[in-house]
Formats: sequence, C-alpha cells, structure tokens
Amino acid sequence: MSELATLARPYASAVFKRAIETGTTEKWSESLAFISAVLSEKDVFVLLDNPKVSKQNMLIFLLDICQGQVDEEAQNFLKLLVHNNRMTLISTILSLFEAYKADYEGYVDVEVSTAFEFSDDAMSAFAATLEKSLGKKIHINVILDKSLIGGVLVRAGDKVIDGSIRGQLQHMHKTLQ
Repeated sequence: MSELATLARPYASAVFKRAIETGTTEKWSESLAFISAVLSEKDVFVLLDNPKVSKQNMLIFLLDICQGQVDEEAQNFLKLLVHNNRMTLISTILSLFEAYKADYEGYVDVEVSTAFEFSDDAMSAFAATLEKSLGKKIHINVILDKSLIGGVLVRAGDKVIDGSIRGQLQHMHKTLQ
C-alpha cells in the first residue's frame, strides 16, 4: 500500500492543486470517483492488464465511457494515467485527493464501528466529543460490527481509537501471554 501511495501522491497532489486554483474541488472529487468506479469494474480491470490492448485503444475505450461524465481536464488526467501506465493507481489517487480536500476544508472523515446502534442523542454527544478531541469538524460513517461485542472502534485518518470490548480482550490476552 505504501508503494502505491508513493506513486499516487504526485498525481493526487497535482490534481488537488489544480482543483484549488480553479475552485473545482467538488467537481474533481466527483470526476475521480467516476473514473475510479470505471477502472475498478471487473471487465475493465481485465483489459488494463491485457498486453494485447494498446494504450491508444484503451484510451479511446475509456474516454468513450467517460464522455459526458467528466470534463475536459479530467479526460486529460485520464490520458496522462493511460500514457504513464498508472491507471491502477486511481483508487489511491482518489483516497489521497479526498484526504487533501478534507484537510483543506477543515474536516476529517471518521469511520466508527460499533456493536450497537447509537441513539440520536448519543450520536450527537459522541460526535461533539470527537470534534473536540480531533480539533476538526467530522463526517461520521457508522458501521455495525457485532464482533466488537461492545464499545466502539474509531478510525480518523491515521488515528485509531479502540474502545471495543474485543480490543480490550485482545490486549488482555497479549498481556497474559
């Protein structure tokens, strides 16, 4: 993963800088998501690794799919990826772009895994506590995971807070060994 991020970072950084220059971060976000969805389709992904498909044919095929869905700048970016054989980096580029965007806009995406659903009041209180702890606005995605037994597992960027019973049991198990 780190190798992919190293290769993808210059592309994501360049696209993000361009998006800031033109005030089109949301449009770029949508375009990258669309291109990523296209390139991750099983049938398209098979073509990416096929040496019998030339770069020119691949480009014509992809531009045909993306026509009307992405603007000219995004099409030029796709051409660059095809020319440099970097099409498989698109999901990593998208992830990095979204991280740059979140940092620029002053929020962080937070994934909260919980064994039980939050009530509305509990969710509001939990979100307020997380915002205060992280020092940023947050966008929460809640995932139910019964294997946690109880508590929560929070992922915010590269920060992980494991307040789950499963995590505590695993820690206790390691300590006892």
